Amino acid sequence: MSNTSKAAVALLLGVAVGAAIGILFAPDEGTKTRKKLKDGFDEKKDELKKKFDELSSGLKSKLQTSESDLQSAFEDVAENADGKASEIIDSLEQKLADLKSAAAKMRG
Repeated sequence: MSNTSKAAVALLLGVAVGAAIGILFAPDEGTKTRKKLKDGFDEKKDELKKKFDELSSGLKSKLQTSESDLQSAFEDVAENADGKASEIIDSLEQKLADLKSAAAKMRG
């Protein structure tokens, strides 16, 4: 057995012995100790739930803000695209008119 394994076994054995001694010499009865453990667990559970709820609501708020920003940006792009499309169509119509005029001059 390597030194690391021996140290791990010794540590685990020490923890087990310490826990057993702690339980044997505990000042309260087992029912009181279990109640304290349960109360402590419930308290930590409530704290964890509260933190989770805070995190969840913060995340929802950020997602709603991001969704709103995204929708606004999409609307801006759509409006700009309509304007650009009109400009392009006007430019193409002008070029077509110029080409027709040049073709008419060449014929006549």
